[in-house]
Amino acid sequence: MDPNAFRATIAADAPPREISAPLRALWWDAKGDWAKAHAEAQAAETRDGAAVHAYLHRVEGDLANARYWYNRAGATPETGTLADEWAALVRRLA
Repeated sequence: MDPNAFRATIAADAPPREISAPLRALWWDAKGDWAKAHAEAQAAETRDGAAVHAYLHRVEGDLANARYWYNRAGATPETGTLADEWAALVRRLA
């Protein structure tokens, strides 16, 4: 699924079944459901899951926790806008 196709699914009531847990987390984030997004990211024990988990803690404003998850993802903490980080994660994962 390409990023544009992924974005189009956000109008639906549920995420597509075939997408990964980190991408489902971003889908729920786009729907405004941080708790479901966090649960999906937390369940994904991969670097991609950790990267999305870091983003979500940044959304929450918990920067210390976000730094922990960026480290788990092997990534440098993001400093740009949340929208830019979301879009970059979607491009990477979709």
